[in-house]
Amino acid sequence: MGRANRVAREAEATPPSKKQKKSNDANPTAENSQQQQQQQQQQQRAQPTIPFEANDRILLVGEGDFSFAHSLVEHHGAAALLATAFDTRETVLEKYPQAAQTMAGIEAEAQRVLCGVDATKLDAHKTVRRGLPADGYGWASADEMAEGAGAWDRIVFNFPHVGGKSTDVNRQVRYNQELLVSFFTSAIPLLAPTGTIVVTIFDGEPYTLWNVRDLARHAGLAVERSFRFDAAAYPGYAHARTLGNVEGHGSAWKGENRPARSYVFCLPEAKLAAEGGGAKKKKGGVASGGSGAAAAAAGKGAKDAKQQGKKRKKGGEDSSDDED
Repeated sequence: MGRANRVAREAEATPPSKKQKKSNDANPTAENSQQQQQQQQQQQRAQPTIPFEANDRILLVGEGDFSFAHSLVEHHGAAALLATAFDTRETVLEKYPQAAQTMAGIEAEAQRVLCGVDATKLDAHKTVRRGLPADGYGWASADEMAEGAGAWDRIVFNFPHVGGKSTDVNRQVRYNQELLVSFFTSAIPLLAPTGTIVVTIFDGEPYTLWNVRDLARHAGLAVERSFRFDAAAYPGYAHARTLGNVEGHGSAWKGENRPARSYVFCLPEAKLAAEGGGAKKKKGGVASGGSGAAAAAAGKGAKDAKQQGKKRKKGGEDSSDDED
């Protein structure tokens, strides 16, 4: 018994061999490597997705107080931008007094602001229809050209909404679906061959009932991806309500500080080419799904809204924080 205890004490006192040291030291290294990889992945997920490049020809529709457009120009270097609003300039300033400053800031950087533009009838406006040439000279070059100066690389509609046309959820869903269908149909002819249409909506109902992906597909577009919208990536931007500022709160409203998602759509030929499948033309053309199929999709979405009622869908239409 005494001998056994002595042997055990000697074994404890014996220093580990070089082989043992090497084996023991390997574990912390592996753990550190895994931790670094996890940190890198978290940082990548935390970095906001910006679906624009500085030289993209960007058309913004449905702007409210133009704070998003101003942020693109001021902080993201947008050099070929046209920001439009549905309301007249007078109504914009009445709804959002702060818009006077943002519009002036945009125009001071040689970019354009246009009011009274209906997102469902974009081709009715010469400036919108004409577009910008892809020569990198922006508006200076476009002003010297006639019709058909160029197409748009990005057509963006942030938080589309018809406003308070009805308090009935099903009708609101249908009205907003009709708005989006008409917007897609109007925007497609103005899109560059490799351009994209970006639509941002809030997560959760009733917005998920709009079925924005299906509406875009039936209008003749392909779904490229979606990602979490990070308002903090656009300094100075504040969501502007369709009805205008909330009395006593200026442009801020807590009800709008909720998760949102951006959906990116492109022409089917562009997606096929990007995937290596070539530009195979679909029967009936790009927008052969057009109004009939899109209207059917809108009807289906309204029916879904009625069936689902007020039942909540956890995480919205696509609760993933990563790009699809």
